[in-house]
Amino acid sequence: MAAVVSEAGPVASAPDLPRRAPGFLRRLFRDKPLGAAGGVLMLVFLFVGIFAPWISPYGFNDIAPAERLLAPSWEHWFGTDNLGRDVLSRCIHGAQLSVIIGCSAAALATLISAVVGIVSGYFGGKLDMLTQRFVDAWMSFPDLIILIVVVSVIGPGMPQIIGTLALLLGIGGSRIVRSSVIGAREQMYVHAAQSTGASSLRILLRHILPNVLPPIIVLFTTRVGTVILAESGLSFLGLGVPPPAPTWGSMLSGGGRTYMFQGPWLALAPGLCLTAVVYATNVFGDALRDLLDPRMRGSR
Repeated sequence: MAAVVSEAGPVASAPDLPRRAPGFLRRLFRDKPLGAAGGVLMLVFLFVGIFAPWISPYGFNDIAPAERLLAPSWEHWFGTDNLGRDVLSRCIHGAQLSVIIGCSAAALATLISAVVGIVSGYFGGKLDMLTQRFVDAWMSFPDLIILIVVVSVIGPGMPQIIGTLALLLGIGGSRIVRSSVIGAREQMYVHAAQSTGASSLRILLRHILPNVLPPIIVLFTTRVGTVILAESGLSFLGLGVPPPAPTWGSMLSGGGRTYMFQGPWLALAPGLCLTAVVYATNVFGDALRDLLDPRMRGSR
């Protein structure tokens, strides 16, 4: 069986991954500098979001009426809003909420995609047919309409947004995992494991999952940006995290839209943060796809 596995050439097993991580990082910075920069920027936003209470110079809801609509200065780098609150501090705390929602919903959505895609793709038959018809029906509904309806019924809040976005993106993303599983289950090492009497759970965990892990990782990175954009859209419509908690979308829809001409920085600051983090996640996900997918030129 070992000879068959070596000829098929599956991905590295779990003990080999730590030894290959430094080499993968070197390839990432050498072959995909833009993707590496996106990954570093993602880590910066993650660091800022985690340590927001200690990094922000002011509280996100510290009101100073005498300092309302001040232009950017050394004291207030991003200026102040219509209530005198520091925009930089609100952007930093908005990063905390965006990172929590983005990573949590993306992780849960990726888990749903992996479970549904692996089970449906490996077992096939009637289970696969019924599952895919349900996925077809689910994907036929507009994403934004489902979000607005669900949040309007159950009310705005962080758990509701995370759960809704995870289901919305996870079920549709199972198609990507399923296609990879269908290709992996026909490999010789899977047939060899089946011929030796290995259980389905062992085959899924030891042979199928490691070989479909690259698209799952890429799926997670791309979902982070999608979730942040969706949450910002809901906040812009007033259906996101309730105030006074700051999110980038609510900052754009509140003072950013009302006082845009008096203080352009109110819209520029959260808009640039939103653009930067979404762009960083997308280019980092593209770089991971090129390096992890053996069919792409960058993986050689």
